[in-house]
Amino acid sequence: MSHTAHIRSHRKPRRSASTIAMRTGVAGGVLSTLAVAGASGAAHAAEPVTQTLELPTLTADLAAQVAQSADVTQQAAASYQLQAERDAAAAKAAKQAKADLAEAKKKAAEAKKKAEEAARKEAAERASRTAERATLSASADTGSSSTGAGSSTSTSTSTSTSTSTSTATGSAAAVVSFVQAQVGKAYVSGATGPSAYDCSGLVQAAFKQVGISLPRVSQAQSTAGTQVGLDNLQPGDILYWGGAGSAYHVGVYVGGGMFVGAQNSSTGVVQKPLSYDPPSGAVRVL
Repeated sequence: MSHTAHIRSHRKPRRSASTIAMRTGVAGGVLSTLAVAGASGAAHAAEPVTQTLELPTLTADLAAQVAQSADVTQQAAASYQLQAERDAAAAKAAKQAKADLAEAKKKAAEAKKKAEEAARKEAAERASRTAERATLSASADTGSSSTGAGSSTSTSTSTSTSTSTSTATGSAAAVVSFVQAQVGKAYVSGATGPSAYDCSGLVQAAFKQVGISLPRVSQAQSTAGTQVGLDNLQPGDILYWGGAGSAYHVGVYVGGGMFVGAQNSSTGVVQKPLSYDPPSGAVRVL
C-alpha cells in the first residue's frame, strides 16, 4: 500500500453526469422562466402599441361611414331634383294641354258657327227657289190659259224648226256663249232682256240668237224639242224642272255638268252645277 494512499487529493473531484444534467435542467428552467417573463413583459410593453395601431382601423371605418352617408345624401338630393323636374314637366304639359283644349274648343265653336251660317244660307236659298218656283208655276199657268191654241201652234212650229236646224254648226256654241254672257244680270218676273230676265225669257232670248223661236213660257219650252236623258246631255239642251208640259222652271245646259239659268230675284242669272238644283228632264232643239 502506497504511503500516499490516505492523502486526499488536492484536485477537485469530477462531477458526475447526473449532476451536470440536473444543473443544466435547472439552468434551462431558469432561462425558460426568464424567457416567459421577458415575453410577458414584452407583451405588456407592446399593449399600448397595439391599441395605437387599432386607431387607423377605427378611423377608416368612420371615414367609410361618412362617405356612405354622403353618397346617400347625394342620391337623395338627386332623387329630389329628378322629382322636381318631373313635377315641373308635368305642370308644363298640363298647362299646354289646357291651352290646346281651349284652342280646340275655340276652333270647334268657329266651325260650328260657320256650318250653321252655311246651313241657314242654304235653307234661305232653297226657300227662295221654292217660292220662285211657285211663282213661276203660277205665271206659267196664267200664260198657258191666255195663249191657248196659239201656244200649241208655236210648239209644233218650234219642233219642226228644231228638226231642220238640229245639225247647224255653231248654233249650240252661240246659245251657250249668249247665256254665259248674261250671268250676273237681274231676275225680274216677265222680263226678256237685255238687262234682266226671268227663266223662260232668258232661254227664249238665247235661242233667238240662232234663229230659233221658242214659246214664251216654261211649260211650252219643256216640250219644244226632243226629250233626252239627263245622262246624255249636250251643250245647248234646254233643262226643265217639273213635268214635261207642266214645268215651272227652265235653264240651258252649257257642258261640264253646269247650267245657266235666271234662278230668282236673290241670285239673278247664275251658272251652277247640276247638283245645285237637279233638273227633272231635258229637251234638245239644236
